[in-house]
Amino acid sequence: MAHDTSVPPPSPPNGPPSHDDDGGREEAGHVGPSPGSRWRRLLPRLTLPGCWTALVLACLSFTPSLLPRGGVLQGLICGISAAIGYGIGVVGAYVWRAFADRDARPPSRGSWRLLLIGAVILFGLAFGFGQYWQHQIRGLMGVTDYNVLTAVACPFVAALVFWLLLLTGRGLRRLYHWAARLLGRWIGPRAARVVGWIVVVGLAWAVFSGVLLGGFVNAANEAFSVRDTQTPEGVHQPTTALRSGGPGSLVPWDTLGRQGRAFAAGGPTAAQIGAFTHRPAQEPVRAYAGLETADSTEARAERAVADLERAGGFTRKNLLVMTTTGSGWVDPAAVDSFEYLGDGDSATVAMQYSYLPSWMSYLVDQSKARAAGRDLFDAVYDVWSKLPQDRRPRLFVAGESLGSFGGETAFSGAHDLSNRTAGTLFAGPPNFNTLFREFSDHREPGSPEIEPVYKDGRTVRFTDDPTAGIPPTGRPWDGTRVLYLMHPSDPIVWWSPGLALSEPAWIREKPGTDVLGSMVWMPFVTFWQVTADLPFSTGVPDGHGHTYKAAYVDGWNAVMRPTGFTAQDLDRLREIIHPQG
Repeated sequence: MAHDTSVPPPSPPNGPPSHDDDGGREEAGHVGPSPGSRWRRLLPRLTLPGCWTALVLACLSFTPSLLPRGGVLQGLICGISAAIGYGIGVVGAYVWRAFADRDARPPSRGSWRLLLIGAVILFGLAFGFGQYWQHQIRGLMGVTDYNVLTAVACPFVAALVFWLLLLTGRGLRRLYHWAARLLGRWIGPRAARVVGWIVVVGLAWAVFSGVLLGGFVNAANEAFSVRDTQTPEGVHQPTTALRSGGPGSLVPWDTLGRQGRAFAAGGPTAAQIGAFTHRPAQEPVRAYAGLETADSTEARAERAVADLERAGGFTRKNLLVMTTTGSGWVDPAAVDSFEYLGDGDSATVAMQYSYLPSWMSYLVDQSKARAAGRDLFDAVYDVWSKLPQDRRPRLFVAGESLGSFGGETAFSGAHDLSNRTAGTLFAGPPNFNTLFREFSDHREPGSPEIEPVYKDGRTVRFTDDPTAGIPPTGRPWDGTRVLYLMHPSDPIVWWSPGLALSEPAWIREKPGTDVLGSMVWMPFVTFWQVTADLPFSTGVPDGHGHTYKAAYVDGWNAVMRPTGFTAQDLDRLREIIHPQG
């Protein structure tokens, strides 16, 4: 009788049924599918070092940032941080094994169980503390909105983002292996690996910057250009010759753009200003040029200044050159405050340089903002400087956000600002502003970055709340006054690529009044947190983030130094500019 000599299949090993493909090998002795292997094939295989570092950075992403975050946004930050941590863990383990001169070893089931237990405990604690910190930040800023459903969705959003980024990384790695094998037919293996990485990194960057980013910007530009042809609800063409787009204007109404039409048709009337001041007031002059007004920034600037001159802007007592933000928007609070405090004996000129909203222009339209600010001021100054000195208006410059960046470009420094203007007011300056960085980096020792003191405050000063005093108090501030308004919680002011790898002074120092003392700097994590704050920087109450409204009243009062206004008058004007009810 024949005997069965076949070898029975080996029993499953005690280790994990499969191992990662991040430099490791399949566990020896594993044969055939194990329970759940079909599910594992649908998920990317993970390494233990990568998972631990991903867990750590994911937990750290719940630490507080500058602004309150919703659950979806927190999930996005958490997923990105976890993906970065996973990459750090994989690379770190690879380097360590290279120095230890050994291959990857499959982790035991106990190691994976420990990771699972640690993940549940650590992530749960981080999530809980994160909700507590967010509650504190909302309290500092007076934010009452809270969505429980988005908070619950946070971990799921984080997992989805992490998974997508991980798959993207795996795809790039497979592309690298293919390129290295292909190049290995003609060059040595080491050179093929190096050149393969260079090719893959170059292609990835080209796709991101040239195709994805460029396509996104072009699509957004097209979409917002259509919106620019619309007129905001309640806005009507001016019937006064003192406004661009009105009777006799050199700039047609339909070329002003959406924001330009709102600017030209808006603002207080002479009657409204007189009702506030209880004195005779004039109707303010407003001149503007949109993107459709002319093909170049120089031509638009010349057209705007020509219309300003036609309307009698150079005969007024106060003349303001306002560099716009994003899609040509001018904050009504900035210009209205200027007009009220000047008894309406004022003129303002501005022009559009982009179709994109502020946060997108902040990222891609810096060169346009620079050209617009320089060309507009130069065109105004060319006419102004040729007037007899006793007939020249007081010349002021202002800008918010990217507008401050453009406004700065017309000047070489504090001395130039002092010589060519009667005063300057910049709000929410981006961290890359040339003059802002010069003034801040060369501040007096001991003065904080959130409120620096530059050269004893003789010309340039900084404040987050002009009603509380503008440091250095008690020191003379004669001649031209240059004032920067910047909130400690404004991500536009503090965002910088350097946040990824170096701790800034504003985090090391005592925090501002609306920033939690619990906020600490962490490599990569803090950078993504502040980056995620950027698009939502104006979604907080006035006086926080990138929202500057009532502060313009006291800011212009300090820069213009008008007479006849009491503290009670300024209180009333703040309520007019930004009603609290």
